[in-house]
Amino acid sequence: MDYSKTLNLPQTEFPMRAGLPEREPSMLEYWNNEKIYEKKLQAAKGKTKFVLHDGPPYANGNIHIGTALNKILKDIIVKYKSLRGFDAPYVPGWDTHGLPIEHAAIKILGLNRHELNPLDLRRECKEYALKCLDLQREDFKRLGVSGDWEHPYVTLYPAYEAKQIEVFGEMAKKGYIYKGLKSVYWCPSCETALAEAEIEYAEKKSHAIFVKFPLADDQGKLSETIKASPVFAVIWTTTPWTMPANVAIALNAELEYSWVKAANGEVYLLATELIDSVVKACNIGEYTILQSVKGQDLEGITFAHPFLDRTSVVILGDHVTLEAGTGCVHTAPGHGQEDFEIGQKYQLPVINPVDHAGRFTAEGGKFQGMFVEDANVPVIKELAAKGMLLGKSSLKHQYAHCWRCKNPIIYRATEQWFASVDGFRDAALKAIGEVQWIPAWGEDRIRNMVADRQDWCISRQRVWGVPIPIFYCNSCQEHIITDDTIKAVADLFHNEGSDSWWARTAEEILPKGFVCPHCGDSSFRKETDIMDVWFDSGSSHRAVLEQRPELTWPADLYLEGSDQHRGWFQSSLLTSVATRAQAPYKAVLTHGFVVDGEGRKMSKSIGNTIYPQDVIKQYGADILRLWVSSSDYKADIRISNDILKQMSEVYRKIRNTFRYILGNLYDFRPETDCLPYEQLEEIDRWALLRLEQLKQKVANAYEDYEYHQLFHAVHNFCAVDLSAIYLDILKDRLYSSTPGSKARLAAQTTIYEILTTLVPMIAPVLTFTAEEVWQFMPKMPDFPESVQLAKWPLEKPQYLDSALEEKWAGILSIRSELTKALETARRNKVIGHSLDAKIDIFAAGHELEQLNEVAKEMAAILIVSGVSIHAGLEHAPADAFRAQGLQLAAVITAASGEKCERCWIYDEAIGSDPDHHTLCPRCAAVVKTL
Repeated sequence: MDYSKTLNLPQTEFPMRAGLPEREPSMLEYWNNEKIYEKKLQAAKGKTKFVLHDGPPYANGNIHIGTALNKILKDIIVKYKSLRGFDAPYVPGWDTHGLPIEHAAIKILGLNRHELNPLDLRRECKEYALKCLDLQREDFKRLGVSGDWEHPYVTLYPAYEAKQIEVFGEMAKKGYIYKGLKSVYWCPSCETALAEAEIEYAEKKSHAIFVKFPLADDQGKLSETIKASPVFAVIWTTTPWTMPANVAIALNAELEYSWVKAANGEVYLLATELIDSVVKACNIGEYTILQSVKGQDLEGITFAHPFLDRTSVVILGDHVTLEAGTGCVHTAPGHGQEDFEIGQKYQLPVINPVDHAGRFTAEGGKFQGMFVEDANVPVIKELAAKGMLLGKSSLKHQYAHCWRCKNPIIYRATEQWFASVDGFRDAALKAIGEVQWIPAWGEDRIRNMVADRQDWCISRQRVWGVPIPIFYCNSCQEHIITDDTIKAVADLFHNEGSDSWWARTAEEILPKGFVCPHCGDSSFRKETDIMDVWFDSGSSHRAVLEQRPELTWPADLYLEGSDQHRGWFQSSLLTSVATRAQAPYKAVLTHGFVVDGEGRKMSKSIGNTIYPQDVIKQYGADILRLWVSSSDYKADIRISNDILKQMSEVYRKIRNTFRYILGNLYDFRPETDCLPYEQLEEIDRWALLRLEQLKQKVANAYEDYEYHQLFHAVHNFCAVDLSAIYLDILKDRLYSSTPGSKARLAAQTTIYEILTTLVPMIAPVLTFTAEEVWQFMPKMPDFPESVQLAKWPLEKPQYLDSALEEKWAGILSIRSELTKALETARRNKVIGHSLDAKIDIFAAGHELEQLNEVAKEMAAILIVSGVSIHAGLEHAPADAFRAQGLQLAAVITAASGEKCERCWIYDEAIGSDPDHHTLCPRCAAVVKTL
C-alpha cells in the first residue's frame, strides 16, 4: 500500500507542517489495514524471543497519564527489540475482577448488594468491565502502541480462570493454602478482608487517650507501700473503640518501669523513660517514683478492665517500644496483628465484637449498633464517667486506608483463607536474587517486603471474582480440596466460566459419586468467598505466558510502577515460586509516578491533572511519547503544559530536520546515486562519524533503558551537529551545485544515510513521525513497507576516524569563535546575513595550520562570501575580534561585489556572463546545464 495516497498528497510532497492529531489516525488505520503487527511477527519467526509480559491495568475507566507513561515505555522497548531482530510479541492484558467494578455495577443497578442475585450482579460487573476494557483499548491504540489488540488476555475469560484454579490447586497440594483465624486488614466500607498490597497510608486525625486500668491481682509482686494507694496501669491508644476488646496489657521485658505516685494519691505504672511526657500530657503535676523494676518482673499481674467485668493480664512483647505512649500497650487480639500474634502465644481470648460493616454486635454491650469510628466519643465518655480517663488529646498520623474506597480500615480477627508465605519464603528470597532489578534498589525493596511479609490473606467476602474452589462436607463440616475437586472446577470454568460456581450446586460440580474423604458423606456446600484480585493477576504468568504459543515462560521483562513491588511483582513472584520454584521474570523494571511541574501529586481538586486524551488532541501522541523518552522515569516524572510546550519545540526541531533532508532528496535515487564513502568530502565524513557515534549512544540508551539519554543525544544531534553545523554548511552545495555533480551527490548520499539511520532509531519513540518519514523518503528496493518492519542500522566502525574527528573538532572550534564575530558585526549593522560578510582571519600556531588545511572550504564552512587567512596575530588591527583561548583574530567587513541572485554570495564578477547578468560565474554555468 502506498501510504502517501491515504493522505491524498502527491508522493513528492512531505506534509510535516504540524497537524499531528489529524494525521496520526490515518497511520493507525494503515498499520491495522496492512496488518503490520502480524507481518512483524511472521518475519521474526524462528528468531530469539523477547517477551515483555504486560501487567494488566484495571478495567475501570479511561486511561490516565500514568497509564499512558507505562504503556508507551513498554511499546518503546518492544519496538526496539523488534528492530534488533528479536521475535518480540506484545500481548496486552486486563485485570477485570474486584471491588471498584463491583461497586460501579451496584451503583448502576441502584440496589443493595445483599439483595442482589449473585449472577445478576456478576453479569452487570462483566458488562461494565468489558465496556471499560474497550475504552482503554482504543486509548492505548491511539498512543501508537503496537500489539495483539484483538486477542488480549483478560482475567475474566474462562481459560484464564481455569488456569488460576489450577495454580490454587497446586499451592494447596503443596500445603501452602490454609484457613485460619487471624487479625487481618478489614475494610468496613467494602465489607471484606484486604491484603497488604491493597493498603495505602494517608493522614488521619485520631483521638489519643490515656486510660487507667485498676490493679486486680499483683500476684505477690508489689510492695505494701505501693498497694497502700489506688494502683493503676496506664495505657495509651489512638483507637478508643477497641477498648471493649481489651484482654491484656503488654510490657517490654527489658525496659525499666516505675511505680509513680501522683499528687492525687494514685500510683501509675509507666515506662521510666516516658514518665515526663505522660506527666505533661495528662497534667499530673508533682510525682514521686516509689519503685523501678524490669518489665519481666511484672508478667502475670492482672488489672481490671476500665468499664467491663473482665481482667487484663500483663504479658511481655518485643513490639512494645518507647516511641510514644506509656510503655504499657493496650492489647486486643481481635483488632491488631501484633496483638493477635502475642495473644496466640499467651492463649488469650480473641474478642471481636464488630461485624462485617464495622458495627458493634451484641458483644459490644451498650455500644451495640454503633459504627466503630462513631463509638470513639461514647467510649471516651464511658471511661470518663468511670474515672478511668487520665488524659486525652488528638493526633494527626499516617493510618492504613483501603486503596479502593480510600476509607480508613480496621483490624479484625476473622477466619480467612491464607497462602502460607512462610512455606516458601526462603525460595522466594533466593529467586529475587536471581532477577535483574532495574533500578538496582528494587531488589532490596521487594526483598525486605517478602522477608517481613505475613501470610497472604487471599479470601474476599465479595461476589465479583474467581471463587475459592473449596467444598465443605455438610456432615463433618471439614473443608475439601483434592486433585479431583480442582480438576472438576477447572474443567467447568474452562467450559462455562466462573459464573457456574453460583449457577450449579456443589453436587453438580463435583465428580459423579464423589464422597467426603473425611467421613464418606455425599452432601456438600461451596465456599462463598472469592480470591484476592492479586491472586488473579499474579497467576497471569501461568495463564498467559504458558498458554499463548507466541510467548515464553519466564518472561524476559516485567515493567510497572514502583508500587508493584508490593503488588503484581510480588503476587506473581509468590505464585510462581510456590508452583514453579523460580521467578516468572528474568528482569523487572520500575518507573515512578507522574506529578505536576512543581512535583505535586495530580489532583482534580488542585486542578493540576493532565489527561493524555487532551494532550493528544492538542499536540498528537508523538509529543506524549517524546515526553516519556525525555524523562528519567526511575524517579517521579513531571508533566505540565509548559513541559509539553518544550517537548513540542524539541519535536519541531527533529521534524524540521527530516523535512529539510527530505526536501533535498526529491531527485535522489539511492540505488544509483549513492557514492562510496571514499568519494565523500571531509565534512560529509565528519557528519557520518557523528552519526555513528550517535548510533552507539542511542543503542546503549535503549539497552540500558535510559531513554532520557537517547532523547538528549538525538535532540543534540539534530539541533547542533546537523542544523547548526552540517546542514548549515551544506546548503550552498545542495542548492547551488549542478544536479548530478559529485559534490551534490556526496551531500545527498550523506544526508540519505543520516535519514535512513535516524528514522528507524527514533521509530520506537516517535512512532508516527518515523512512519510518515519512511513512507515519503526514497527507499532502496529491499526496504520494507513500514518502518516497524525495518532492521536496526548496521554498525559501521570505519566511520569512526579519530584523526578526522580531532581535525574537525579544531576547525569547528574556530568556526564557533568566528560565528561570534559575525554575530557582533550583525548587531553593529556591519552586515545583515552572514553571506554579506568577508572575513579577514589572523591566526598563528596550530590554528593557522588548521585554517590552511581547509582554506578553500572556509568560506562555505563559515557561510560568508569571502575569507582571507593571514599568518600572525601581530598583523591584526587593534579593534579586531579576538577569540578566547585560541590564537585567532578576525575583522568583519562588507563583502565587495554584487549579490548573486541564485546563491546569495557576493562576487565582483557578477554581470560578466552576457546571458545571466545577475548571477555569479558558478551559478551561470550551472544554470546553462539545466
